[in-house]
Amino acid sequence: MLKILHPVAGIVAMITIAVFWLATALSEFFASQAVVIAVKTAIPWGFLLLIPALMAAGGSGFALSRGRRTGLAGIKIRRMPLIAANGMVVLVPAAFFLAFKAEAGQFDTAFYGVQALELVAGAVNITLLALNMRDGLRMKGRLRP
Repeated sequence: MLKILHPVAGIVAMITIAVFWLATALSEFFASQAVVIAVKTAIPWGFLLLIPALMAAGGSGFALSRGRRTGLAGIKIRRMPLIAANGMVVLVPAAFFLAFKAEAGQFDTAFYGVQALELVAGAVNITLLALNMRDGLRMKGRLRP
């Protein structure tokens, strides 16, 4: 069961973050203010999918590692606190702040500064999750080292 849950939860989490990131970037650069407001206020609702997916991926990954802290398993485990901290310290508060500002129609310097920070932090998490996925595929022999 864990061998199915782990990759599925990881893929759901990565796709969800990628959708958040792409929706934000595309709406900011190419869409109307109404679309930006819709995207920014919808993203916090996506946490209802994202947070359980990340918890399932992390928990099942720790269980599958069986205490190993070396090799690719160790590398993946060392990345997880960075992913979690980035999400909890930067991305989640930024998403709520931006949703609040967008709903109020306050597209000011603070909004765009936090928006830029969110895009960078989101790209970092997508990269770290992609590296974990790559290493997981290598561990399973589905990807050459």
